[in-house]
Amino acid sequence: MHLSTAARRLIATVTGVVVLLLWAPIVYAALLAFNTEKSTILQGFSLKWWRPTFDDPEVRRALFGSVKTAFVATAIALLLGTLLAFALQRYRFFGKDVLSFVVVLPIALPGILTGIALNSAFRTFGFSLGFKSLVVAHATFCIVVVQNNVLARLRRMPASLEEASSDLGAHTFTTLRLVTLPMLLSSLAAGAILAFALSFDEIVVTTFTAGPGFRTLPQYILNNYSRPNNLPKVNVVVLVVLFLSVVPVWFAQRLSESGPGMANTR
Repeated sequence: MHLSTAARRLIATVTGVVVLLLWAPIVYAALLAFNTEKSTILQGFSLKWWRPTFDDPEVRRALFGSVKTAFVATAIALLLGTLLAFALQRYRFFGKDVLSFVVVLPIALPGILTGIALNSAFRTFGFSLGFKSLVVAHATFCIVVVQNNVLARLRRMPASLEEASSDLGAHTFTTLRLVTLPMLLSSLAAGAILAFALSFDEIVVTTFTAGPGFRTLPQYILNNYSRPNNLPKVNVVVLVVLFLSVVPVWFAQRLSESGPGMANTR
């Protein structure tokens, strides 16, 4: 469909306004990390709050808690999501569609529903809330991220490559190691990075499943934002969370775009 010059300009203008409305608050929140005063109004630029922030034991514990949780949850999601993608793509079995739907639910449902459901399940089965419960909770919605990336790549992979490997005498695991996994490498990396970023900045499910003895950076922000004396530290932490969330997502997108091309086969 051919669009007139005026229509194209209108679309470009609306797109620009939407992007500006989305990013302006994020950029402003990032600039507040360099504010000279304990205020939400930018009054100057300084690095004086950075050292006190990272010298704060509470901030360091929260950072370590976020990184550790995201790392373990990503490792679990990478394993289970990859296996699930292979099962859904390569095999036919009873309940396949139901399984595919159920896996998506933790990330499709509102976070508060997922958090309450997991909290109730943990308490019902006597599972104490803490690091382990938080890892399980994060892994439930990270699995689908990995599974979607791997599944998309598997659907684009020509079966003839694996068949040729088998015809040349390679065993199943040899074909997996030398043919299949190298072709899946970029999608696995992209899925892992996205899962890590998703886990790192999650707050709603975390609130219901972390328990009183474990804290993450998003929880630190939530608990200290209303305390004026801690506001400069919160602003620095906000920038750290933004950086460790946005950059991995951008990098994962680049990995997905630069994956090996898959020729169409009949």
